[in-house]
Amino acid sequence: MSTPTRALPTDGFVAVVKADCPTCRLVEPVLAALPQVAVFTQDDPDFPAVADRRDDTALDVSLALEVETVPTLVRFEDGRETGRIVGWLREQWQDFTGVPELGAELPEHRPGCGSRTLDPDMADALLVRAKEGSLRSRRLQIAELEDELEALYDRGFSDGLPVVPPTPVRVLRMLDGTSRRPDEIVAVVPPNLVEVTVEKVAINAVLAGCRPEYLPVVLAAVEAACTDEFNAHGLLATTWGAGPAVCVNGPVRAEIGMNWAGNALGQGNRANATIGRALQLVIRNVGGGRPQEVDRAALGHPGKVGFCFAEDEDGSPFEPLAQSRGVAPGRSAVTVFAADGPRGVADQISRTPESLAGSLAQALRSVCHWKLAGGFDASLVLSPEHGRTFREAGWDRARLHRELDARLLLDRAEIARGAGGIDEGMPGGGADRPLPKFRPGGYMIMYAGGGAGMFSAVIGGWAGGPGGSAPVTREVDPWR
Repeated sequence: MSTPTRALPTDGFVAVVKADCPTCRLVEPVLAALPQVAVFTQDDPDFPAVADRRDDTALDVSLALEVETVPTLVRFEDGRETGRIVGWLREQWQDFTGVPELGAELPEHRPGCGSRTLDPDMADALLVRAKEGSLRSRRLQIAELEDELEALYDRGFSDGLPVVPPTPVRVLRMLDGTSRRPDEIVAVVPPNLVEVTVEKVAINAVLAGCRPEYLPVVLAAVEAACTDEFNAHGLLATTWGAGPAVCVNGPVRAEIGMNWAGNALGQGNRANATIGRALQLVIRNVGGGRPQEVDRAALGHPGKVGFCFAEDEDGSPFEPLAQSRGVAPGRSAVTVFAADGPRGVADQISRTPESLAGSLAQALRSVCHWKLAGGFDASLVLSPEHGRTFREAGWDRARLHRELDARLLLDRAEIARGAGGIDEGMPGGGADRPLPKFRPGGYMIMYAGGGAGMFSAVIGGWAGGPGGSAPVTREVDPWR
């Protein structure tokens, strides 16, 4: 008759078996012949026919012993494990137990079977049982007849698109993507200035459709977006349409399968799409930044669902963006910046860097309004075919910045209010010297895109400097 699972013996043997394993059934008479053996059964409490049989269908002992194969035979001496063997090998069992004729009538060798602790249908239940107590978030109760996706939308946790229900097992799996504690505070999220833990970020990463290996990138993006420098509250509250965007640098790009080539700013790549979405869901669900509430954008743009891409570091004529912003070579990092919708820049004729820089400068000049200077920031995403022109000319990032800066000095008469029959423009007065389109450091240059197509993109930003938003770069912690 089986007995409840109890403490492991101080001395003797412990065997872990399951009735569904042919090798375990083969060694049943061997186990019955062993002195001082406690047999723990994983599936059938009535198997095997031995004197000291114990029920381990809950798998507590199997998990404690980290059993991966059955049968497993473990030897204890003075309360310590002093050895173990798996499967059946007659000579090995005889030497291990000190019983010379043990199993003489059995075949010489039979491999074991996988432990129930490794069964795919057990993995979720065991994970929840082992770690569910570490989760602290409020549980959302869904009625039996409710549709989970509709319930999450109705309760305001969606950005308007379907989300992945954040069940305990999904959140626990997501948390496996980082070594940071679930209760560690990541940031204080505007606009409601609510502390967000690693667990809360993980929940929103699940909602967004992230894989666990994306979580360190999401955490770094949340940290960057919640700084005073980035000023997410201001970016939300403005009636301008920009939102946060994320550029990823370093080895993590390839490790998680990000896209920096064709359609880098578009759809089709899970990591790109869900990392940016997870950041926006944290701001919405934790910080309270919802459209037509604190988010006052008059128009917005589709990228406010989530805007994230990787930089093409190997093909770039320049050092990586993160490295240009102080991150050590070889380190992974995110740069979060205010972003409007991308606008393409076509120049298929220029073959000199000076001519191409002129085209790019004219596109940058149109950010916000071509007659306004010094207010808004911007970003330029250079494509490979355009980048080749600067590479072949030997231009580095600083050289291109100098050329663009010179071409982005705006004539006061041309941009004055009323000039060109347009009332909008810069107020009159002041010196006659030209005005720079952007504040110092007010635009960034990145490199991404497909290998064919002489097209780059300008991404308008938002107000820069005091009271506005500045790009923020944060390193990505290793997964482990």
